[in-house]
Amino acid sequence: MASIGEFDPLNSSVPATKIEISVSCRSLLDVDTFSRSAPVVVLYVQGIGTKEWRESGRTEVIDNTLNPDFVRKFVLDYFFEEKQNLRFDVYNVDSRSSNISKHKSFLGQTFCTLGEIIGSTGSRLERVLSGIPGKKCGNIIFTAEELSNCRDIATMQLCANKLDKKDFFGKSDPFLVFYRSNEDGTFTICHKTEVVKNTLNPVWQPFTIPVRALCNGDYDRTVKIDVYDWDRDGSHDFIGEFTTSYRELSRGQSQFNVYEVLNPKKKGRKKKYVNSGTVTLLSFKVESEYTFVDFIRGGTQLNFTVAIDFTASNGNPSQPTSLHYMNPYQLNTYAMALKAVGEIVQDYDSDKLFPAYGFGAKLPPDGKISHVFPLNSDCENANCVGIEGVLEAYYDCLRKVQLYGPTNFSPVINQVAQSASEVTDGSQYFVLLIITDGVISDMVQTREAVVTAASLPMSIIIVGVGPAEFDAMEELDGDEVRVSSRGRVAERDIVQFVPFRDYIDRSGNQVLSMARLAKDVLAEIPDQLLSFMKSRGVEPRPALSPSPTPQINVHL
Repeated sequence: MASIGEFDPLNSSVPATKIEISVSCRSLLDVDTFSRSAPVVVLYVQGIGTKEWRESGRTEVIDNTLNPDFVRKFVLDYFFEEKQNLRFDVYNVDSRSSNISKHKSFLGQTFCTLGEIIGSTGSRLERVLSGIPGKKCGNIIFTAEELSNCRDIATMQLCANKLDKKDFFGKSDPFLVFYRSNEDGTFTICHKTEVVKNTLNPVWQPFTIPVRALCNGDYDRTVKIDVYDWDRDGSHDFIGEFTTSYRELSRGQSQFNVYEVLNPKKKGRKKKYVNSGTVTLLSFKVESEYTFVDFIRGGTQLNFTVAIDFTASNGNPSQPTSLHYMNPYQLNTYAMALKAVGEIVQDYDSDKLFPAYGFGAKLPPDGKISHVFPLNSDCENANCVGIEGVLEAYYDCLRKVQLYGPTNFSPVINQVAQSASEVTDGSQYFVLLIITDGVISDMVQTREAVVTAASLPMSIIIVGVGPAEFDAMEELDGDEVRVSSRGRVAERDIVQFVPFRDYIDRSGNQVLSMARLAKDVLAEIPDQLLSFMKSRGVEPRPALSPSPTPQINVHL
């Protein structure tokens, strides 16, 4: 049975939305002697933290064309927080055998991420095919579209009748736990209701859940619901269980949606056992909501800003013990955190220009302490070109400044908040990554800055590096208690804090460590963006239409 004690409905892993990719090619190589090529495209997906490519699907074969528009689509689960590497190989097929390797000739390939396709203008990405030395292989065009059922939100209410009595001095304190079934037969928790105290006939409050969280788009997939009696010490008593499906629930209130709650142990032990009560669906409705992909397709850009801690507690960068040590053979933890988050977010920023700042250092030539300075030393323009540009500026800065202190966050938060306050129409959303090794020196001012930023199109990611205790940081991560300052409570939870040490792969696999970190710190960004847009009544713009690629027909 899946554990229910640590389930957090705000942070539970919701299945990805599903993205449909359409593929076309233009000006492919003609390798057939008596006719034009018969192309097919094969998609390979790379495993997280590995270099292994596995086939995910293939298009149909289209005979006698160098400019195919394939009908068969690729459908992929999409996680914003993961770098989903894709490889598309194009072949000319001489036979309809499923074993392409025996009956094919290679026409070219390209690599990209799913984020690059979605983040391109109108979610349309065109790439040049390569792989055959000295030959022009033509172009391949991808168009991404979110499957419609992934935007559905279900609202339902349930009640129970004559549940088993579990408490010695009173009645039960029942609550429900929902699990969706996985393809391997296991179950994943996806919702937990509130506890209704001291009753065998509870009526739970209506609740809302994404349909993809309930069934991942498969309406007939089993949904298992467990009924528990709540206990203060966390050892909740199992009352019973029943199963249903999204399709059954969508029928609404009817005789089909009255379920017997069964306890398998009692059923096997007691001959006269009938059930442990019943649960009835009182109401069920489905609505469509705007999604993160809707806003990205409509042109919303993610503006990524980096802030790096240059305080003396990091240690001398020339020493191997320093967190800023410039090891010629591998990335230090600052660079790993920056690269892990930045390489994903950059797919959603068209100009690939990223402001990058440092704080807590003495700057040349006069040794003045600064709490927000551009890594590239250009006070007029802190932008770096690409994530590699940010890394170069970071390494260059380490050679010039003197690590000092204190650790003040509020100046850089306020700097980004100022930019965010100028663009609140939904066209831009700002993500600030702060990488630090220690305790915040200006917590009062930082709380105030976070509360102000929470009303702006902005999210803050804080990655703690090194062995320090980061207990104070948890105060800013408002999962449990929303941040407040001077009587004002943050409008939204916009801060995600994690210590990097929790994600380090024990075998030393830096790619896996970075993938784990990115997955956790970025998982909340789509919902944070949506919460801002919803609170301001901002709707996504229609999907942008990229300029069509001119098609030249050559008649021989």
